[in-house]
Amino acid sequence: MPYETILTETRGQVGLVQLNRPKALNALSSLLMRELMEALESFDNDPGVGAMVISGNQRAFAAGADVKEMSGASAVEMLRRDIIATFDRIQRIKKPVIAAVSGFCLGGGCELAMSCDMIVASETARFGQPEINLGIIPGAGGTQRLTRAVGKALAMEIILNNRILSALDAERFGLVNRVVPVERFLGEALALASEVAARAPLAVRLAKEVINQAFETSLREGLADERRLFYLLFASQDQKEGMAAFNEKRPPTWKGE
Repeated sequence: MPYETILTETRGQVGLVQLNRPKALNALSSLLMRELMEALESFDNDPGVGAMVISGNQRAFAAGADVKEMSGASAVEMLRRDIIATFDRIQRIKKPVIAAVSGFCLGGGCELAMSCDMIVASETARFGQPEINLGIIPGAGGTQRLTRAVGKALAMEIILNNRILSALDAERFGLVNRVVPVERFLGEALALASEVAARAPLAVRLAKEVINQAFETSLREGLADERRLFYLLFASQDQKEGMAAFNEKRPPTWKGE
């Protein structure tokens, strides 16, 4: 379907969503977020897609939320609009989502990237939560996901004092998976997504689920969930195929069953 603020395409087993508000540095308007989630959910329901990539352009992944949309709103209006609820839908995407980040990745843009499962960054990527400059705080997960990714001390400096992380710093502190030259950032993210999409679909889905649970449960509960899903996969045809292929020294053929 046609969209106003994003571009979508399928490359092999990978669904690609490109944020497309270049004049606004891909600021996350409510319309863009709705269209983004519609596209991700469509790819999630497509059996031919095994992973997804969200990207912006070389200049900006997303420079933040659309401040013009919010500046005159009251607290009651913000509660009624509940734009941030759209971010919650990302957590319900079952297949892996990779952010391909170049240039500005600030505020809501940084929160969007952190909502993804992995981040591939170009050398020009810059990560930050500058909401303090607007008299507010991050509201779409920045205080929580950033702290879990880089630790309390650094998160305090980024959020309270507008420290901007370079791509290399983001990699050093564990916020991103890898840093590549700017001309390769999208290709690298697509290649990573393609590799993941080629693996056993049920195992990938359940592995993503239980890794994310590690941030929301105790170790005891997380270990119990991991064990349950590990045993559950022995009821799948993919497990039988994967182990047979290993024993027969041949590549496996996954069916997602």
